[in-house]
Amino acid sequence: MAPLSDNMRGAVYMMVCMAAFVINDALMKSVSGGLTVFQAMFLRGIAATTLVGLLAAYKGALLHRPAPGDGRLLVTRLVGEIGGTICFLTALFHMPIANATAILQSMPLAVTLGAALFLREPVGWRRYLAIAIGFSGVLVIVRPGAEGFNTYALFAVTAVAFMVLRDLSTRRLSRSVPSLFVAFTTAAAITLTGGAVSAFQPWPEVPMTTVGTLAVAAGFLFVGYLFNVMTMRSGEIGFVAPFRYTILIWAILLGVVVFGEIPDSQMLAGSAIVVGTGVYTFYREQRLRIAERRGAKALAPGGRLV
Repeated sequence: MAPLSDNMRGAVYMMVCMAAFVINDALMKSVSGGLTVFQAMFLRGIAATTLVGLLAAYKGALLHRPAPGDGRLLVTRLVGEIGGTICFLTALFHMPIANATAILQSMPLAVTLGAALFLREPVGWRRYLAIAIGFSGVLVIVRPGAEGFNTYALFAVTAVAFMVLRDLSTRRLSRSVPSLFVAFTTAAAITLTGGAVSAFQPWPEVPMTTVGTLAVAAGFLFVGYLFNVMTMRSGEIGFVAPFRYTILIWAILLGVVVFGEIPDSQMLAGSAIVVGTGVYTFYREQRLRIAERRGAKALAPGGRLV
């Protein structure tokens, strides 16, 4: 049997990563009847922070001391990550998992728009059009003003905004900041936030089955992070990135099998629009990167074409 190419290996890693993340989401949703969002964040966070911390310590990442500029970006990133986690889990606890996941898939489009508006990255009319169409797909899923409108869908949309803040801050971090250091500080901050808020909430008696479910959720979250790192080191991003949308397949399957949530035609249509425009945006960005690299190679040191 022939070995997998780098692109195919990256695609497999991405699909495993997405499956792990959505299984974590499903496990978190399964405990929503007995715990608040912040209590679930805290209990899962203890296990997740421990797992990431052990790996970060093994790799020597915990000893990193970020420069002042990186420190400010890390704080901004943490605000985005914490806000995104709270808003997404709030949505997830109160609406179908496939719908919440589908709304979150507009994030690549939102990041492209945010990079153009705040980082002055060039974006052509084709991608602006794709972004507009993609956001219309989100409206089809959310259905504001319609009979099937779920107000918690607005939390999922707000989660996208927070995650854009997270990703734009991450883009500006220097390469000297280890990924594991970022992951550990993120996990610790989310855990501390959950613990601080839940300290003012009445705690129910938590059965060991719930604790075990949250520990397994933390394990899948950890696996998702590992495979995300492996994905970024395998294959071409333009080939691998569209496989992130396989998360919708997992979300629909888990929604049907575990929660009995049957997706309706509006959700499927909106998801198709979001996925289609997202894939097109990945394609255009990859084409532009290739063109930029070719242009750079064609320039002599003095700036003239050779």
